[in-house]
Amino acid sequence: MPSSAEPPAAAPRPPRRPAVRYFEIPERQREAAQAWLERGAGIPGSSPTPAAAVVFVRDGDHGVETYLSYRSGNSPLGTVGFPGGTLEAHDDEPLDWAGPSPAEWARKLGTEGNLGRARRAVVAAVREAFEETGVLLAGADAMSTVESVEGAEWMSSREALAVGDVSLAQVLGRRRLALRSDLLKPLAHWVTSDFAHRRYDIHYFTAVVPDGQVASVLESKGSWGRWVDAAQAVADPAGSWLGDLVGKEDTVGRTIDDLSSPGVQCMLESVAECSSAITFLAKKRAVVARNPVLEVHEGRPLLRLDLT
Repeated sequence: MPSSAEPPAAAPRPPRRPAVRYFEIPERQREAAQAWLERGAGIPGSSPTPAAAVVFVRDGDHGVETYLSYRSGNSPLGTVGFPGGTLEAHDDEPLDWAGPSPAEWARKLGTEGNLGRARRAVVAAVREAFEETGVLLAGADAMSTVESVEGAEWMSSREALAVGDVSLAQVLGRRRLALRSDLLKPLAHWVTSDFAHRRYDIHYFTAVVPDGQVASVLESKGSWGRWVDAAQAVADPAGSWLGDLVGKEDTVGRTIDDLSSPGVQCMLESVAECSSAITFLAKKRAVVARNPVLEVHEGRPLLRLDLT
């Protein structure tokens, strides 16, 4: 029996993450990838469109869950991903603001030279989250949040936002609400690979759903959205659990590589690694721009991601 003077056995170290990671190219993007390789890799691609998205988390029965949405078409953000979209001109409109200032957000997001970009990213994240899920990160003051956003009037506001008939500033102003920027946490920054026809420069945030609010799909556009166990979503990269769960013609039988962008996969893995939603939210992260690069690896086109 070891003596009491002996130090306790060291806990096993977690496996070291690889410095480089490769991702399969989704089937919908393979033609564009092949054309890019044939004309010569390294040629600058189109300018990426600024965008923002929110990774909502909560504690589930078996682990941390996150809210995922389905996107039809050929979005570089993936067929299945987090609620989000592009920054719009009306995101610059003045509105009541509570929480970290745009200058503070510029520091958090690494855009110190562009306060407007940081402010638009925060506003767009709140706007897109409300539009796509009905979750509104706003309140009457800096200490409160909207308790319920259900009903025909709120859905009408979401529909109007979706088609650009109103701005978030107008939606909040009519109800005398302030945007609660303190309810968001910076999470990640991803830039779509050069070969894609449509590219995004997207800032991801994370948040929890305020008490009393319930996530729901947009009536006119949303065909699928739900809370998903993050660990189960990434447990079998070669399997089709997530695609079968979504149940759409272009998702059934498909792997997560074929459904989601590298950024979405990495963030799902990050959520899955945490023991609770609070742990995920409290984790300190350096927001570094990640840009998967198309290259031929072991004889086939793949997306290379440098993680150093």
